[in-house]
Amino acid sequence: MAVDVARMIVALFEWYALAGVVFAALFLPRAVARMDPGVAAAPRTLRLLLLPGVATLWPMLAWRSLTGAHAPVERNPHRSKAGSR
Repeated sequence: MAVDVARMIVALFEWYALAGVVFAALFLPRAVARMDPGVAAAPRTLRLLLLPGVATLWPMLAWRSLTGAHAPVERNPHRSKAGSR
């Protein structure tokens, strides 16, 4: 019984990873530049470096892509204090 549960968990992980790689292959050529304009001017090899992260975080990136979200604005104490002047 424990082996069946372990096989099911591994199978789910494999499907998640496959979905992530497929999403990354579709996302990285064009959609990433729409989400973060700084990537458009970056070398093409940067997209290869982004591949593992996109494949891992594909549900969040898919949601952000579907909702039309742009690059988030960094919020930290330094930026808050600089903006208050």
